[in-house]
Amino acid sequence: MAEGLTISTVIEALKVLTTPRGDSWRDSGQASPETDKQCTLLNTLKLNVSTLEDKILNGPEWKELNKMRMRLLAQTKWLEGCFSSHTEPHWRFTLEALLLLLCLKECMIELVASFQPSKPNPRTPEVAPALSPDTLSISQQKIVQAVLQFVISLGICPYLLPGVGLPIQQRSEFGALVRSLITCETPTIRTRRLFISCSALMEVSHQLSLGSLLLTHYLGDLMAGLCQLGFCPSRKNAEQNTIEKLKDLTESERNQCKEFLKSLLDQVYQPLVIRELLILQGGPRQGIKSCSGKATKRAPAPSWLRRLSGHLLSERLMKPHGVQAVVRGILEGAGAGAVGGHDAEAASSNWEKCDAIARILVSCPQQSLTVEEYYQKVCPQILDLLHIQDPFTARQFQRVATEAFLAIGQAEPQLAEKHLILPVLEPLLRWTLAPQESVSAPGHTLVTENELSQCLEDIMKVFVVGNKPTPTLLHYTNKVLPAVFCLYCFARQNVSHLRSPCQDVLLWYLDKSERECAVSSLAGLSGIDTSLPSLPKYFEIKPASHGGAIVKVREKYSADDDDALYEKVSWEQWRTECLVELLSLSPSRGLAADFFLLCLKNLIPLSVGTDQEEPASCHGINLLDLERRLAMSHESQEKQLQLLQVLSVLCEKISDSIFTDVQQVVEFVYVTLERSCASLAFSEGGTVASQTLSMAMGLVAAMLGGAVMLTSSDFGHLKKLLPVLERVSLSHLDPVIQELAKDLRVSIATHCAVQLPNRTCQDKAKAHDIDNKQSKHDTKTNNPVADQQNFKVMLNSARDTDIPTRAAALRTLTHLLEQKNPMALEHKEQLLQLFLENLDQEDSFVYLSAIQGVAVLSGEIPECVLPVLVAQYGNTAPTEHTGHSPETKIKVGEALMRCTRVLGNLVLQYKDLLIHAFLRGSKDQDSSLRASSLSNLGELCQHLQFSLGTVVHEISSCLCAVVRTDPEAQVRRAAIHVVVLLLRGLSEKATEVLRDVLLDLYRLLKFVVQCETDSVSVLHAQLGLEELDSIMRAVLFPQQKLEKKIVVLP
Repeated sequence: MAEGLTISTVIEALKVLTTPRGDSWRDSGQASPETDKQCTLLNTLKLNVSTLEDKILNGPEWKELNKMRMRLLAQTKWLEGCFSSHTEPHWRFTLEALLLLLCLKECMIELVASFQPSKPNPRTPEVAPALSPDTLSISQQKIVQAVLQFVISLGICPYLLPGVGLPIQQRSEFGALVRSLITCETPTIRTRRLFISCSALMEVSHQLSLGSLLLTHYLGDLMAGLCQLGFCPSRKNAEQNTIEKLKDLTESERNQCKEFLKSLLDQVYQPLVIRELLILQGGPRQGIKSCSGKATKRAPAPSWLRRLSGHLLSERLMKPHGVQAVVRGILEGAGAGAVGGHDAEAASSNWEKCDAIARILVSCPQQSLTVEEYYQKVCPQILDLLHIQDPFTARQFQRVATEAFLAIGQAEPQLAEKHLILPVLEPLLRWTLAPQESVSAPGHTLVTENELSQCLEDIMKVFVVGNKPTPTLLHYTNKVLPAVFCLYCFARQNVSHLRSPCQDVLLWYLDKSERECAVSSLAGLSGIDTSLPSLPKYFEIKPASHGGAIVKVREKYSADDDDALYEKVSWEQWRTECLVELLSLSPSRGLAADFFLLCLKNLIPLSVGTDQEEPASCHGINLLDLERRLAMSHESQEKQLQLLQVLSVLCEKISDSIFTDVQQVVEFVYVTLERSCASLAFSEGGTVASQTLSMAMGLVAAMLGGAVMLTSSDFGHLKKLLPVLERVSLSHLDPVIQELAKDLRVSIATHCAVQLPNRTCQDKAKAHDIDNKQSKHDTKTNNPVADQQNFKVMLNSARDTDIPTRAAALRTLTHLLEQKNPMALEHKEQLLQLFLENLDQEDSFVYLSAIQGVAVLSGEIPECVLPVLVAQYGNTAPTEHTGHSPETKIKVGEALMRCTRVLGNLVLQYKDLLIHAFLRGSKDQDSSLRASSLSNLGELCQHLQFSLGTVVHEISSCLCAVVRTDPEAQVRRAAIHVVVLLLRGLSEKATEVLRDVLLDLYRLLKFVVQCETDSVSVLHAQLGLEELDSIMRAVLFPQQKLEKKIVVLP
């Protein structure tokens, strides 16, 4: 570069070239007042070019620019011979603009090459670094953009073939004027001028500042020109109206245009390239509105351009991140780009565009060697779309990914299984199908938290939200169903964000599967059969740091360990409760009833005892076979126990809403009758079998008697009962049941034309009336002033050896105390001794009645009741016994806590007595008693609150010692639970009541979280820390309240 030439000089020359002159408008007006716009435009262009030439040739400040201009003109071969005297004004203007842009580009490059930024001053690090010398100001950028617009409008768009790019006449009024102005060039001149313009602009785009201004606004026009120059056929073919013969371009020039296009497509933002290629491929065939508001037709794209655009789009698609580029290129035009806002929300509802993108992704391009090769490149990118975190585009990307996932699954099931389904389910399959030989050392993490969370989210987005349950999806969901259900049980037992996706996946599978498959899956999840693959027992789920879960190799422990057995039984019970809870939430009507009926059918062999083996059958076999048969027998017994547990929870949780139609009720009666008949066939029958049979037949009689409005289809279901009722009427020993079975058969067969006899109902009504009369008579005789003789009988019954009689007498005496019966109040000490004696009973109905009686009695004579209970609890009672068993002490502790609840605020008088008793109990040799004492201590502290006083130091020391030294996990859990109850009960008062020991309790909880191996203890400690956190936040940041205060001035 000649010394002295600056960017501002070149920008000034560009400004002279693009600024309209008033003289041109005035001269043309003087020549002819009706001169059209074409003449005005030509005069303006001609005048601006001549003005620029005069200034460059005559102005001393333009001397350096003229030198660079002449040097570039001599170096650029494709500009030779273009500056002739007979060149049209618009093309001469375009050449001058291109030449000045090249000068500006060279000037910027040389300025950047010679630029040496100063070293930053460490004393002033806040000072901004020096700008690069090729940086343009806003006003300079506007001038350059104006020049580029002129070059595109005059040098590229008029020379494009029909259908190539967007027609310039449909863009603006100025474009229509330019298109009407440039119409007389021959094909050779049009092609050469288009080549010059495109080549010059490509040279300009190599400079970053100028390239960003050019490619941001005019990428589509430049691509259209390069496509026409490099790929338009050189011979005429069927499309003679749209293709001209390119006579003036050599093969090397065409190859150069192809290289220009390739580099342009690679260096520009790919979504922008995708959008421009779609435009080049052809717009809508219907009419589009021009700038004037009139509908005009756009010429269809030539076939060679459509093929080329499709080929280039396929290349973009199969590149790394090509799928995301295609999606962004299409959706960003709908307002789903980085701008977001209202347009992004409006585009989120435009599902048709997302579905169209999915169809594009599913179709394999022609240049791909095989379909599998295409899906191998595209499918991982489709899965990546599910993990987009941008809130403005996440919904659209996930919609596209979901639709493409499901569409590929329908079009190519095998390839979808290999490249989509298996990668999504891989973490769960790794857990479910992991062989024991490949298991690492104990404690090794098999599935990380991120893998597990992402897997469940993907299943949720594709399977549940997509909601197209194909057989393949249901099949693979069935494979991972045990793992998902296990995570669901874990999430319900802990605080985890996995609960909602696991629940949704399970409910979706149960709703969309066939009923038989869903019921079979429920049976597998409940553990009553082996229809589902079981999870390996050498893995376990552990809480993760971000609210998720991880799967680790289980630590080795003995299967005979009591803790392991307790953990297994508790986990099975919890799984059953979670399964029943899931059934109550299931949208599938009647699914719970079908599962309940399946359990009843499986109960028939258990009720008749067909699984029992004769001891003699074990003779004559070797030890291996005997061991195998014993293992099978134990497994069968375990399943039978699990079946009984499932039925128990079902009856307890959802028995009132389990049956939804008559068919299910009939099926229930049929199964019940079958089980009763099978039981009677193996024995003469007992009370349970007879009562079950009577209940089932009574249910049918109620239905036939009008309790339910029966239809003809209902009678069709009831006819299923005819064979089993006939068997009952022929084989049962009770003539009443035989007669009832015959009556039911006749009524069902005749569709209730023959009514059931009502003798049974009348007998029941008479018995009910007799019971009511007897009850009234008893009420009259057993009034509050009962005589002493009746009271003595009640006392004697409380010592009866018959358990039900004793329990009923204790309940009656407790009721008399609650009613303030004078006779009962007169014998309070005697009743106390009676209640205390019954605490030693093993039957829960007896000792719970005694505990309730002691609690009621403590409200009358607490000064007598509490010291006696405390003495028994501390084993210091002056009795002939040397001591009480731990079970009896636990019952006494429960009695003390019920007395505490009855006394309420009056318990403050006895707080020292109770606290010291529980503190002594926390040092007992029996771990259950220690845990019970600590639990009672926590509840007592909740009641006392501010009345704890200085005893908090003793409590704190005891809890710290237990947590740090007690070997039993159950006791440590209880101690930590006391801390949680203290914080929860005191709430914001904790900072006042526990101010001296609050720091010790905080350190204790942190110690448990960091060092404790028992997961339940850690969970309790985390809950305690959360309580403490909420307390301190409330104290440090109290809620602001707007209050009005009225002050009376003196």
